[in-house]
Amino acid sequence: MKILFLGKADDPHNDRAVGFCRAHFPSVSVHLGRRGDPLPAEALDWRGDCIVSYLSRWIVPGEMLDRAALAINFHPAPPQYPGTGCTNFALYDGATEYGVTCHHMAQAVDSGQIIAVRRFPIRSDDTVASLLARTYEVQLALFEEIFAMLARGEALPLSGDAWAPNARTRRELDALARISPDMSAAEVARRVRATTFGSWKPTVTLHGFTFELKDHA
Repeated sequence: MKILFLGKADDPHNDRAVGFCRAHFPSVSVHLGRRGDPLPAEALDWRGDCIVSYLSRWIVPGEMLDRAALAINFHPAPPQYPGTGCTNFALYDGATEYGVTCHHMAQAVDSGQIIAVRRFPIRSDDTVASLLARTYEVQLALFEEIFAMLARGEALPLSGDAWAPNARTRRELDALARISPDMSAAEVARRVRATTFGSWKPTVTLHGFTFELKDHA
């Protein structure tokens, strides 16, 4: 099987997935990128059997999908959270369960038939960072499970799960990170928990000035 692997640059989980793929398949073309990078011309011209998108920032165009017998994506969220900012919205919603999804790729993002879902509980003290860390471990385990099946020549299952109808957008995520003075203390706390991650912080704008959260208890 000839595989095109599209992934995220400088990510250890991505590197482990590439290593697993190369250990089980003789022909693996790998292209890694960051947000905003164009899809490489070599990837656009690729011909083969299977396209896999793993933490990739790229949306695979329809003509590429049409050329592959199989195209699958690993989405770092359960089907209830298609789109972007999934971890953030799950924490904001007070969800008690999260997960990862493997699905066939279609032209519309996060809409293809679902192959498998793996779920796990969200803890009351979870942050974006802690929830993402567990998500990436579960996603890697699911990747290895699915590609071991392919290496054995097994047909992939269908889980029977369905996507939620409305995929979240970057604009909605940016709006979630904006705090206003009229919000209740509980609402502010929800947003701070859901949108604090590394250098990314919630903000408040007053009289034309934007202030960023420095720290919180």
